[in-house]
Parts: sequence; structure tokens; C-alpha cells
Amino acid sequence: MKTISNLLLSAAVALCGSILPAGAQTDAGKTMADVPMVKLNNGVLMPRFGLGTFLQGSDEVCRQSCLTALKAGYRHIDTAHAYDDERGVGQAVKESGVPRSEVWITSKIWPSEYGEGKTAEAIDKMLKRLDTDYIDLLYVHQPVGDFVGAWRDMERAVEAGKVRALGISNFDANDSVFNLIMSEARIKPAVLQIECHPYAQRIDIREKAKANGIQVECWFPLGGAMSNGALLKDPTIIKIAEAHGKSAAQIILRWHIQEGFSVIPGATNPDYIKENIQIFDFELTDKEMQTIRSLNKEQRFFNVTYEQVQQFGMSPMKD
Repeated sequence: MKTISNLLLSAAVALCGSILPAGAQTDAGKTMADVPMVKLNNGVLMPRFGLGTFLQGSDEVCRQSCLTALKAGYRHIDTAHAYDDERGVGQAVKESGVPRSEVWITSKIWPSEYGEGKTAEAIDKMLKRLDTDYIDLLYVHQPVGDFVGAWRDMERAVEAGKVRALGISNFDANDSVFNLIMSEARIKPAVLQIECHPYAQRIDIREKAKANGIQVECWFPLGGAMSNGALLKDPTIIKIAEAHGKSAAQIILRWHIQEGFSVIPGATNPDYIKENIQIFDFELTDKEMQTIRSLNKEQRFFNVTYEQVQQFGMSPMKD
């Protein structure tokens, strides 16, 4: 049986200046690894750099990746029920020795779990899988199905102390889903998670997020597997990397940070996990930032259509 992560990947393969949110405050302190924090629109501080666990493969692989990351100074881990690795995240946090209060855990509710009452039950099960009393940031994962009903249960979870902040993932699908959640929400989304990188800088949706005080967080910041390493091979980025004695990946991730984003690169290779976070000992110049901005062509690599998401979004999740 294919996992939702594999279904998402299969669907995508088959098809194959700075804009800061008004309600978010960057440079609101730092973690011990010099990762900058952002103050979200509800006043909660979130580390702006983390580990994404999409396509880790198993709880054990995820556990090892998270342990490596936490030892390297990461304090933000992004998972989801659909990734089927939440238990690995929870185990790593427990084993790491890092106080739970210092680790920002993000997860996501899948559309088959949407609906008042149904989402409340899904949140309680998520807490058990993660082996934690609370989730720092909880997203609706996809903008299909009864996400409004899900949001109402998520708001109740915030009020019950089970969740600290709420977010919307992939709500760049169309204007109607974004506008609907904004009009129906009592607790406004604090974070919008989307694919974003130098080739797809997502100017329009960033402006919309800014107007609503929403922090933008980027998945696939290095382009993901479907990019075939296009960003990492870009001659402009390589030239800047050589000037700083850094890798192309580090230049791209540093660009995200200076552009005001939160960013969650995924990796299982321990060397890449360690390398990715070593971006806080240098800065890109204004000219270099503008040069990277000039690479924008709004070219996304994870091209799953809204209709495809509607189709597989109702796939049941295993507990």
C-alpha cells in the first residue's frame, strides 16, 4: 500500500526586495545555534530554520535524521501525519536530551481527517504519535474537503492548550480557498507553507501573506528531487558560493533567511543535515541578494494539480 507521501511524489512526477509579513517580526531573538526567531502574529516565537521530514522513508530513518539535526543545533522539526514518520520525530526529541520547550514541532492534518469532531480526534491521536502534550504549529495540509470544519477544531485545540499556533499549507492553490479560510477563521493563520525557492519566488502569494500578517515558510527550498538539482547547478549561485567558500545549497538557504522566510530543507544524509544549518556565519551582500532575486521565473517543481489533490486528499490515514 502506497503512503500519502509516495502518492504525492508520484502525482508530481507524472506531471513533470524582501517581502516580510506585516504581523511577523524577524530577528526576534535567536536559538543557541544562532538561528533567528520570528514572532508570529499571535506573539509566539518560532525558529526560522528547521528540518523537513517529507520522504524520510520510515520512523527509524526519521528518528536518526532528527537526532542528527538536534545535535547539530536544529530546534524546529516539520512533519505531518501523511509523512508517516511522526513517531520517529517524537522518539528523537525524547532521546535527544533537548528540553521539549526548546524544540518547535510542526505537524499537519490530512484532508480525510477534516471536519468538526473528526479533526479533534485526529489531533489527540497526533499527540500520542508524537508523544507530546502539545504541538507548536498545526497546519491544515491541503486546501480540499472540509478544511473550515477542521479549522474550528484546531482553534479549540489552541484554546485547550494542545496547539500553540495554526497554519495553512499549500493554500496557494487558488484565491478562493485562501479567502475562505481567512474569512472563516477566528484565530487567523500564523504561517503559510508553500514551495518557494529562487526559481519560484511566489511574489503574488507573498504579498497576500504580508497583507494578512502571515509568515511564509518554504518547503523544497533547494528544489526537491524533481528539480534534478537545477538550483544547485545554477552557475550564478555557484559563482556566489565560490566567493563565500560555501556550497550552493548554503547560499540558497542563506538567501531564504535574508529574504525573511522560514525554511525547512529536508535531508537524511547526516553530512547534508549538518551542512545546511551552517549558514549563520556569513551574509550575502545586497547585490548578491538582488542577483538571486533576478533568477525568479516562477518555475515550481512539485506540480500536483488542485484536481489531483482533491482526488487523493481523501485517502485514509493509518494511526
